[in-house]
Amino acid sequence: MCTYYVSYFPCIFVAGCTYLYLQIQAKEQDVGRIVNALNECVAVLPKDQLQKVVRIGVSGQMHGVVFWNAEWHRDTTSDFKEKTTSNLITWQDGRCSAEFLASLPQPDSHLSLASGFGCATIFWILKNRPDVLKMFSSAGTIQDYVVAMLCNQERPLMSVQNAASWGYFNTQKRKWNLEILRDSDFPVYLLPEVVESGSIAGKTRREWHGVPVEVDVGVALGDFQCSVYSCMRDKTDAVLNIGTSAQLTFALPSTFQPPKTPDSSSPLSYFPYFDGSYLAVAASLNGGNVLAVFVEMLKNWINELGLEVNESSIYSLLTEAALNQSRSDLTIWPTIFGERHDTKRLGSVCNISTGNISLGHVGRALCHGVVQNLVAMLPPTLLLQSGVQRIMGTGNALSRNEVLKQEIEKTFPLPVQYCNSVDSAVGVAMIFDDRVVATPNEPA
Repeated sequence: MCTYYVSYFPCIFVAGCTYLYLQIQAKEQDVGRIVNALNECVAVLPKDQLQKVVRIGVSGQMHGVVFWNAEWHRDTTSDFKEKTTSNLITWQDGRCSAEFLASLPQPDSHLSLASGFGCATIFWILKNRPDVLKMFSSAGTIQDYVVAMLCNQERPLMSVQNAASWGYFNTQKRKWNLEILRDSDFPVYLLPEVVESGSIAGKTRREWHGVPVEVDVGVALGDFQCSVYSCMRDKTDAVLNIGTSAQLTFALPSTFQPPKTPDSSSPLSYFPYFDGSYLAVAASLNGGNVLAVFVEMLKNWINELGLEVNESSIYSLLTEAALNQSRSDLTIWPTIFGERHDTKRLGSVCNISTGNISLGHVGRALCHGVVQNLVAMLPPTLLLQSGVQRIMGTGNALSRNEVLKQEIEKTFPLPVQYCNSVDSAVGVAMIFDDRVVATPNEPA
């Protein structure tokens, strides 16, 4: 059997008809545009192949939350359309300050709570806009929403992977912290029912661009776990992903159980994987987004000087200049988005001299800093002690940046290989009989 992926990631900040609230730290996306993009991607696939689909798997970005009412309908085509739906509040949402998070009840979980986590976001809305919650009957990640839409579900199902990413979920008991949440007047009716990752959530209830009725649909999975699964060829592989953010991870023995309480100062987390196992993860908030901010800064400076240049040209010139500079003594610590284990950390530049302020020096030092930040969170010595024998590199930012690849290969005392991966808000995998049909992906 073969698996085919359709993915799309619209990087949009919108204030549509279902807009919840506008604030400087808000990070929202238009669910309608995501669903439309999904429909468009599936519609370009050959109908004769879609008719052979026997199972659909869905993955997407973890942590985020969408609110909706289970009122599914289609237009005159095969497109699904949402009715009463909020924007997607993404994992990058920053409305939950450290002070606000400290005011929340302590979860019964081995994972720390952070801004952008579904339950934390719901707590924020409960405090600041409680009327909004009364508008909706269901909540889930964007990928849970897609599965509920395909299966016409009144109450969504959520995998252990996505539930853990929301906070207030005990992965060992496989249960929400209902008592703790109820004591704080949390709207527990919004929480999805949780099932094992890899379970079947339901069946398609209508034909979808040629995909037949009654096709099995898997419960939605986390994008991180799926990217690891697609790259980890052996249990002794570690996976280094640099997309919007960055992660370095390796599989733990099947006997491993996480601690009962989190260490909020530790840069390592333990994410549920498949079959009750866990991944040790250094999950950085700073990856390709750091390079994007730098390019945007250069573009704005150039515009202020009365000139114009597009971002793609800046990326190309920056990469070329950095490739011509094999190393730099300029030091850039690129943690401009902070880190979950150190929310007050900011970026810094030091050791500046007249000889290291060229574009090549800065580009090389910036890529070096992104990799070194991950190394500080999960040192290569720990990988070696854990039996890791190879690094598998993946992610959009990594695949497009030869300088990042060079820095990785110089840093890790292990062989490095690369596999393809696409950052996406929603990824849909369709299992056919024995063929793969390709279609263009929209750019991230």
